[in-house]
Amino acid sequence: MDAVGGHLGRGDQPPLSPGVTDDALQPGDVAAFLRANPGWLTENPELYRVLQPPLRLHGDQLADHMAAMLAQERAHARAMADQSDSVLAAGRATAGLAGRVQEAVLALIRAPDAAECIAAEWPALLDIDAVSLCIEGEALPAGTVARLMGQREAMYRDAPTDKRLLHGAAAPLAQVDALVRISDRALLALASRDGARLHAGQGTRPLVFLGRAVAAALER
Repeated sequence: MDAVGGHLGRGDQPPLSPGVTDDALQPGDVAAFLRANPGWLTENPELYRVLQPPLRLHGDQLADHMAAMLAQERAHARAMADQSDSVLAAGRATAGLAGRVQEAVLALIRAPDAAECIAAEWPALLDIDAVSLCIEGEALPAGTVARLMGQREAMYRDAPTDKRLLHGAAAPLAQVDALVRISDRALLALASRDGARLHAGQGTRPLVFLGRAVAAALER
C-alpha cells in the first residue's frame, strides 16, 4: 500500500483523510480518496497497468474499469513495439552503411589514385549519386571546412543550399548530402537524390571512419 500512497500523495490532490500519513495508509483511506476524487484514475491512466481487473463484470462501471485497464496495457505494448521497431531500423541502417563503407575503403586501399577512386568508384560502392573530395585552395575557399563543420567530424544535411560549391557538376543530384571532415582543410561531400540512402538514422560513425581512411590515403 505504500506505493499507492506515494502516488496518491503527489501534486495538489487533497490529503487522504485527516491525520493519515503514507506509513499509516489503510485500504479504507484509498477507497475514501477515490470516492472523493472520482476522476483521479482517469487523470492517471498509467496506474491501470498495475491494477488487477475484477474477474467478473457486474455492471457498466466495472466494465468501463476493465476496458480502461486493457486500453492502457495495449497503449503501453504499442509504444514498446514502436520503440523496438525504431531501434531495429536504426541498427539495420547503420549496419548497411558500415558494410558499404568497408567496401569503399578496400577499393581505396587497392587504388593507385585516391582522388580518382573516390570520384569514380565510391558512388556505386556507397549506393549514392556522387562523392566529391573538396580541398581548400583548390575547390574550396580558405576557412570553408571550419565554417561548415565546426567541431563535428561528420554530419547529414537536407536540402543543402551550397550544392554548387561542394558538389560541382553533381549539384542537381544533391537533394540530401553528408559532409565528412578529412583534415582542417579538406572534406568529403556525399550527395544523393534519395533521402532514404543518406540520412541521419545511419549514424556518423561509418562516415568518420571513411574520412580517416581518406586522410591516411592522401598521406601516402
